[in-house]
Amino acid sequence: MARHDLIIRGGTVATAGDTIRCDIAVKDGRIALLGHDLTDAEEVVDARGKLVLPGGIDSHLHVDEPPFYGVVNADDFESVSVSAACGGTTTLLPFVQQEKGKPLRQSVREYHAKAKGKAVIDYAFHLIVTDTGEQTLGQELPALIEDGYSSIKIYMTYEGFALDDFQILQLLDLARRTGAMVMIHAENDHCIHWLAERLSASGDTSLAQFPKMAPMAVEREATHRAITLGEIADVPVLIVHVSAREALEQIKWARERGLKVYGETCPQYLFLTEEQIAAPDWEGAKYLCAPPPRDKSNPEHLWRGIARGHFQVVSSDHCSFLFEGNRGKRAHGAHPHFRHVAPGVPGVEARMALLFSEGVGKGRIDLNSFVAVTATNAAKIYGLYPRKGSIAVGSDADLAIWDPEHEVTIGRAMLHDRMDYTPYEGFKVKGYPIATFSRGEAVWRNGMPAGKPGRGRFLPCDKPGLAWAVDLGRG
Repeated sequence: MARHDLIIRGGTVATAGDTIRCDIAVKDGRIALLGHDLTDAEEVVDARGKLVLPGGIDSHLHVDEPPFYGVVNADDFESVSVSAACGGTTTLLPFVQQEKGKPLRQSVREYHAKAKGKAVIDYAFHLIVTDTGEQTLGQELPALIEDGYSSIKIYMTYEGFALDDFQILQLLDLARRTGAMVMIHAENDHCIHWLAERLSASGDTSLAQFPKMAPMAVEREATHRAITLGEIADVPVLIVHVSAREALEQIKWARERGLKVYGETCPQYLFLTEEQIAAPDWEGAKYLCAPPPRDKSNPEHLWRGIARGHFQVVSSDHCSFLFEGNRGKRAHGAHPHFRHVAPGVPGVEARMALLFSEGVGKGRIDLNSFVAVTATNAAKIYGLYPRKGSIAVGSDADLAIWDPEHEVTIGRAMLHDRMDYTPYEGFKVKGYPIATFSRGEAVWRNGMPAGKPGRGRFLPCDKPGLAWAVDLGRG
């Protein structure tokens, strides 16, 4: 009987801290040995001339949630996990959405039922909290955090979701006492409503008005306010899907003062612009998300934010809203209205290739930073490290073999989600995962999905505690 289940031989192995050439031996789903000229395995994979990286962690995506703006998710846990695996991702952290009038624990059970028998790769859950009543704050949340649901997302905008400052402080105080991590969607809701009414009154309700309804100042103000509330409550906060250089400046300002602040951005803000939303008729709906993409000069500011460590995480914020059909983005009449289109774009499969090609390939970030922002930092922030997010003895054998020379043109036809479009249609990337292993099992190989639905496992997360003290440096 072979000593190991799998050996990946001769690749250039990169973590968030080091790059070395070595073999990786896997036994019982975990990394058993790193060395040279390793032998004695059931299977040996030749990775010479290739990169071997930790499987990606997509820590912000929406899967099989209740309808939003009347639009349903096309993806379920099977399709989204297959798509993620084909793009080099091995762990997903979607959201459990608390519904008004329903106990949070009941929502958690329902999401477990949605994932059971379908997920191809491992997953954990964040909790979206919309109710700050005594039952939620005094009973359900503390118990759920103890059970491994240790990250909470809150909104400063959207009807039915937005919390006021007092409610946010209540949740931040709970997070401080329980060791949870709080993620904040930072946009000023009152400003958005006021601007929307004014723009609607002008008579021009085209999609080009959407970015004007939520300009940079709306995100900048809310980001500063979220940082301030975190400072007052003395608890870490993570500002999600940062779209604008002005919000980035607030995060940079806070971190330079030693405040406990993390930042996340997404590919849509690195690759898309507000000009695409202004495309004629309904075409702009393919690029519409909240916060919106900004002007042409904005992406380079965000790239510098990644390179300089102001952003710790790059996630997809994957939303599988179809474009066509009676439950798609175009369902609200013949003429688009900027207030009636579901904001959100897909991107779980394209995330890592886009970032690798334009980041590492163009010299904007180095390979180790790429690993950090696509895998390692999320594992540390959300209590999954070192089981996930690194290549080390004892860690899960979540690995992606990348061909840095492989060129791909992204298009709807080559992706594996259930969408009828991609906002990245026609984007050419250089560098692509040719094999993905989840706990040592191939889930993407030879250009084909290879994972069995239901093999993905739920991951209880450790409490990050004072996560700002966790080392997010090279390592």
